[in-house]
Amino acid sequence: MSETNNIRIPKTTDKTRSSLVLKLNLQMLARLFAGFFFINFLIIVLTLFATLWKIETGARDLSAAFKSAIENQDTQSLKLGNYQILVVDKMPKGFSLPSVILERLPMKHKGALRSFSIEKLIPEATMRLDDLRFREKIGLVRYNISFLANDTVYQVKYALGKDLRFFLSLFLILLACELLILIDNMAKGSRPIKKTLRPLSELAETARRLNEEMSSMRSGAKGSYIKDIAGVISSIDANRLDSRIAVDHAQNELKDLAYAINEMLSRINAAYQSQVRFVSDASHELRTPISVIQGYINLLDRWGKYDQKTMEEAIDAIKSETESMKELVEQLLFLARGDNETIHLNKETFDLCDLIDEIVYETQMIDPSHNYEVEIKKPAVINADRQLFKQAIRILIDNSIKYTPYGEKITIRVAATDDEAHITVQDNGIGIPTEHLADIFERFYRSDESRARKTGGSGLGLSIAKWIVERHGGHFEVLSRENIGTRITVILPSGSIV
Repeated sequence: MSETNNIRIPKTTDKTRSSLVLKLNLQMLARLFAGFFFINFLIIVLTLFATLWKIETGARDLSAAFKSAIENQDTQSLKLGNYQILVVDKMPKGFSLPSVILERLPMKHKGALRSFSIEKLIPEATMRLDDLRFREKIGLVRYNISFLANDTVYQVKYALGKDLRFFLSLFLILLACELLILIDNMAKGSRPIKKTLRPLSELAETARRLNEEMSSMRSGAKGSYIKDIAGVISSIDANRLDSRIAVDHAQNELKDLAYAINEMLSRINAAYQSQVRFVSDASHELRTPISVIQGYINLLDRWGKYDQKTMEEAIDAIKSETESMKELVEQLLFLARGDNETIHLNKETFDLCDLIDEIVYETQMIDPSHNYEVEIKKPAVINADRQLFKQAIRILIDNSIKYTPYGEKITIRVAATDDEAHITVQDNGIGIPTEHLADIFERFYRSDESRARKTGGSGLGLSIAKWIVERHGGHFEVLSRENIGTRITVILPSGSIV
């Protein structure tokens, strides 16, 4: 036995899960960090603008008060709270604010210069600036506004250090809280992530075990999982197609996957039930003519050998039932090919009016017992499969023939606009009960089994017509009243109009 067959797949599920959890955890922390960074930046900008507005407002009020004090008494400086204004010999160095910002500030002196400064000495001590700690240096920061008024240079100083120290304390507290949040999420974040990824981990583990067991089966070994796999496979049968995956509301990331799988199971279940019903109905339809044929064969075997009349009756009945079986099988094959998408449309351009004339002419030769009225508005040129479309219209007319008394009128209308083409088949027949209208296009459906048996037909004609019309992008409109008649209209969209 080759070495390849003995290879065992390593158990990497836990390792892969841990790696994925770590990756998702880091991504979550990165998003938190980015969010905190943006919030902190926004707080700093808003705080700076609010502080600047407060300083500028106070400086404006103080400068107005100082000008009044100069006029009343000889003074060169004035101190009020954190503000100080004084007269200086020359304009100090500084920076100018853009006019767009300056126009929106309370201090609107043109040519005013602003600057930041740090006092070189503490007033009550002789300690040098370089010997101070950072927090003490922050407390010495001053915000200065220098401006010229009446040929005099004024300078407003604001002790910004107190505000900066207060803001720095609050900012450090905010950073500490954010750090605690990050640490807490780092510690707790992996648990909900692991819980959310548990179904995927179980899927991965199951796939690993299946792959491992298949390798063992190829090597001829009988691993411990074969029976488990067989049990799982045997449990997936028609009796459990209605099972669904439970959707955990806490696992939002997996909801779409669960819903998609559930919808797929619903479609599979519906298709399976449809197939079961189709096979059951087909068996029922075939059983009846087979029983008739078998009965006449027994009749021939007993009395028909020497009775010419009995022999002819049996042969005619067998021929009739054989034709019915042939028609049923052909219809079943058509629908089967349609379901498998193996029927190709050979589209061509033709006038519907000519096709209706042809169908009506052939029908009158076969069935002269009904009156046919044709209302055609030429032209009605479409692009479609002529043979299939002829088959669909013939099915509608044949249904009208079966359920319309002899001598009554059957009307066929054709009309086309720029957007749609309408083909209508209307009769004065027995009509369809309102409660059955929604089901008339179902396979093997008959509203009246006893009457359907007399008129013939398998109940597949309208299903075939529906398939043909829908493949051309069209649809049906049905109007029917019992004992009054039925009107079926085929509507083709603008895409089929030439």
